[in-house]
Amino acid sequence: MNRSVTHLAAHTACWVRQAAAVCVLRTLMRRLLCAWLVFALACAANASELAEIRGRVVAVADGDTLTVLDAQRNAQQRVRLQGIDAPEGRQPYGRRARQYLADLVHQQEVRVSVDKVDRFGRVVGVLYLQDEDINQRMIQSGLAWHLRPYAHEQTRAKRRAYAAAEQHARRERLGLWADPNPVAPWEFRRDQRR
Repeated sequence: MNRSVTHLAAHTACWVRQAAAVCVLRTLMRRLLCAWLVFALACAANASELAEIRGRVVAVADGDTLTVLDAQRNAQQRVRLQGIDAPEGRQPYGRRARQYLADLVHQQEVRVSVDKVDRFGRVVGVLYLQDEDINQRMIQSGLAWHLRPYAHEQTRAKRRAYAAAEQHARRERLGLWADPNPVAPWEFRRDQRR
């Protein structure tokens, strides 16, 4: 009988330890879920806070990235133009795309309709000078590709307008489309990593 009691006590102790571990895991899961919800709400609040940026363009890095001095927050925001990809600086038309964008918007008051913040911390959105969509203008001028892999992030109207702008630039052989074999920036970057 003594062995049975000892055996029962050992099993009971094991069950108690397992129950305690389950309680700890449940508590941990609840805390993680709460932390995730707080994070998600903070991100949503941040996104709505950044829904629009108004300010002056203070720098142009390349044909699809620039810096806006946000008038409301008095802070610089790095902006990646949504839905387009301009040639890299070392590519044919890379410098021309940067210069064209700079000529259009440098030191101008602009509005950015923000879509998201990318993994590099850049705001991604549509740049407007007055009411003109500058992203679309870069494509129309033959100085950027419509970035189709991210087209699902655009409205249907933007997708159609950007695709039509690229077709027009190709047909008219504008900008980089004058080159018989233009290399897309994403292909150029992939080749540079090899």
